[in-house]
Amino acid sequence: MNRRAFIGSAAAAAATSCFAPRLLRGQSNSAGNSPVLQATLTVDEAKRLTTVPMDFTGLSYESAQLANPAFFAASNKALIALFRELGREGVLRLGGGTSEYTAFTTKEPSGPPPFDAVGPDTSKNVDTDTPITPKSLRNLRAFLDATNWRCLYGLNLARGPIKRAAEEASYAQRILGPRLIAFQLGNEPDAWRKRYRPATWSYADYWKEWSAARAAVVARVPQARFAGPDVSNKMNYVAGFAQDVKRSAPDVVMLTWHYYAMGPAGAKGITIDKLLSPDPKLDRDLQIAVEAAREAGLPYRMSEGNSCWNGGQPGVSDTLASALWVVDIMLHFAAMGCAGVNLHGGGDGYYTPIAGGLTAGFVRRPEFFGMALAKQFAGVAIEESSLVCSSDKVRAYAGTRAGAHCIVAINKTDQPVSMKVPLRNAHEQWLLTGPAIDARQGITLTKGHADALRDGVLHVSPYSAVLVEQ
Repeated sequence: MNRRAFIGSAAAAAATSCFAPRLLRGQSNSAGNSPVLQATLTVDEAKRLTTVPMDFTGLSYESAQLANPAFFAASNKALIALFRELGREGVLRLGGGTSEYTAFTTKEPSGPPPFDAVGPDTSKNVDTDTPITPKSLRNLRAFLDATNWRCLYGLNLARGPIKRAAEEASYAQRILGPRLIAFQLGNEPDAWRKRYRPATWSYADYWKEWSAARAAVVARVPQARFAGPDVSNKMNYVAGFAQDVKRSAPDVVMLTWHYYAMGPAGAKGITIDKLLSPDPKLDRDLQIAVEAAREAGLPYRMSEGNSCWNGGQPGVSDTLASALWVVDIMLHFAAMGCAGVNLHGGGDGYYTPIAGGLTAGFVRRPEFFGMALAKQFAGVAIEESSLVCSSDKVRAYAGTRAGAHCIVAINKTDQPVSMKVPLRNAHEQWLLTGPAIDARQGITLTKGHADALRDGVLHVSPYSAVLVEQ
């Protein structure tokens, strides 16, 4: 693993013990008398990898949701409260497959809104455009003001026409103002072959179209800023885009790409064990993104992603396992220098952090609690560290904030863990836990007395995550 990957699971054989530590409050020992996994975390405080941005936390929604102006609106106080619970600052990304089926119009619809809530990418089942109007944008601005979040805004490039997208950009720029980070032109262009474009479609074709679309937007909005390429998985698009914008598009302010741990939903082998196991491809792709961003002098953001593409896998994406995965993946991206992570969701998708709609109301799903724990690292300077443990499903992250030392330990195994850490005790603790690894209900994140860390040993119960701060 790359040196900057800092934390991983070194394949050293650690001794186990028959002594089980006292369990954390509220957590049963589902492993019975399982041997305790021994682990050692070492931290080099002199080597700071990165500082986690305050707006690192993000959510991604389908652009079609804007067709209902009442959804992202100041009147939707329940959703505003949940966004604020995830972060005093954050980034809402609007895009997804339905962004290629949006149709901006200045004519406000006379009938009822078409959607209560839009679930994950429904574009595969959509064959008609959905309207976005100035009212939608005005309400979105009020929603962003109420949450103190900002926005990445996707425009329709695959189906166009570009003239309409440029008009939409002019309204969005004027209405969203400082809440708008950048426009994204098209969603997952690396997957357009044989769908929106011919089988010969390549990065060179994409860059040519993207450049023409950018010029059309800039003609209407001279102050426009852009992010991209917002691809699904082909990292040659990320590397090529970084090189090209460095040469000829100084108004690009961010590199973006997507990451799904597995998929599609319903395929063989989409299991909890796979979700909780390391993904070698992720580290390879992250390194490409890191180097491309550094060479271009740009931040990069995982603008869309989740546990399993195509809406999530029931019994996997909506369980405690997904919450533990979220903590690990968000902090892993953070430590590699990523500017933020936007988890995709909406509606009643299995993986959505916030489920529901205006009629039924909104509820926190398991991933919400993982995000809420990871966001406690906002503002933390992550330090280079290494973890020695016999299991690659035990992870840890360390850093400092305002002189305080913070450690997060994630135990994705059915055995308790005793982890030696460079802190003796702590004054604050956050604990993420649930009844079982496949539990869909009863997941909790609690703040309380720091009893997990005692005399330099951090005790982590099976299938749980804990953050301690000294």
